Amino acid sequence: MAKLSKKQKALSINPEQLHGIDEAIALARTNATSKFDETIEVALNLGVDPRHADQMVRGVVNLPKGTGKTVRVGVFARGAKADEAREAGADVVGAEDLMETIQGGTIDFDRCIATPDMMGVVGRLGKVLGPKGLMPNPKLGTVTMNVAQAVKDAKSGQVEYRVEKAGIIHSGIGKASFPAEDLRANFDALVDAVVKAKPSGAKGKYVRKIAVSSTMGPGIRVDTTEVAGA
Repeated sequence: MAKLSKKQKALSINPEQLHGIDEAIALARTNATSKFDETIEVALNLGVDPRHADQMVRGVVNLPKGTGKTVRVGVFARGAKADEAREAGADVVGAEDLMETIQGGTIDFDRCIATPDMMGVVGRLGKVLGPKGLMPNPKLGTVTMNVAQAVKDAKSGQVEYRVEKAGIIHSGIGKASFPAEDLRANFDALVDAVVKAKPSGAKGKYVRKIAVSSTMGPGIRVDTTEVAGA
């Protein structure tokens, strides 16, 4: 039997039909038919306008079953803190030397952590790291003296979420090869974190729509009444 194209797969999913969380995850896994292990992704459409500071939604959440991705971690630290970072598994550790490497166009990490004393150096990289979402931030736990724990968290399944201009948060919750119950655990952790991060300026219904999809598959609508606090 010929493999269905993305368009054909999309036709088999009614984009307006609501599904239970477990059913949506199961359908997303079924639609992950590419040769690679697709990521299962969640899109949350929120009733916020992130152009207003009191409606920004941003944070980190530890996915209990991990992400299935290898996360490379860069750390700005000196001396004993640099040693701690290396022992915890950081991939790239440095100070001014790391700054110069990044300024030269090489960024060999997916998450960036810094000790507070290094922010004067890191601050010079704002135009490079900022647009890539890599700028360390104390609110996200990436500016910290406890670099070892921060590195371990980043490696073990911690993901950062941030609402985009259109009021949507996108985040992966694992791979299609994960057991369905692991994807459900990660889904619950992500959505719970976003619900708890509801900003003071949010008016009306907060979680308006939720969709689950695989990397190459169509979006599958989730019934938001199944989500506590939505």
